[in-house]
Amino acid sequence: MTKFLTSSLGKKTVMAMTGLFLCIFLLEHLYTNVQLFFGDGGKSFDEASHGMVHSIIIRIIEVVLFFSIIVHVYQAVVLTKNNSDARPVKYAVNGVSKTSSWFSRNMLLTGSIILFFIVVHLYNFFLPYRITGEVVEPEAQGEHLAERVAAALTNPYYAALYLISVLFLAFHLNHGFQSAFQTLGANTKKYVPILKMAGTAFAILMGIGFASFPILFFIFGEEFLNWNL
Repeated sequence: MTKFLTSSLGKKTVMAMTGLFLCIFLLEHLYTNVQLFFGDGGKSFDEASHGMVHSIIIRIIEVVLFFSIIVHVYQAVVLTKNNSDARPVKYAVNGVSKTSSWFSRNMLLTGSIILFFIVVHLYNFFLPYRITGEVVEPEAQGEHLAERVAAALTNPYYAALYLISVLFLAFHLNHGFQSAFQTLGANTKKYVPILKMAGTAFAILMGIGFASFPILFFIFGEEFLNWNL
């Protein structure tokens, strides 16, 4: 097992599995965020977030999530370095773009931007809600999580960073989603076209879904939490 995990195929398999796990997290995160659109002042979003914090299952998944991010990033850096070392002299081929997509050639770039945003995102929301207590739980007096989110998304700088990061997330998923399944064995002529379409569809869904938050809050302001009033 150790020999397999340290091999090129093993590293790619681990990165594929952690990547797909992170895709599942994105779906869950999007579902939770959509509750900001319920028009109840963010109550549903706050209660959902509070419920996850106090669920032992979610807490375990949370640990796995952080571990997956670290492993995914580490394996990406190692594999990129290994590929670079195996090809010390760059190919003098002008038509490289004809044999590979921009998405596949720039996975480390798009992943780095996503990682930067994750750090900023955790600093703005996870830290004040889970560590410092600046953001309070639903029934307590003070700033609630939905209010903190609304305030951040109406800030032009954070909204711009959010949109840019979501764009690169979509780019990353467009190749990464189908590539993960191919690494795990679904790389036949029958499945590759289907996986490419599925990857593009998933990337578009995540891109449009997450981009809707900064766009709508920036346009309508923090009052968008009560949009139906």
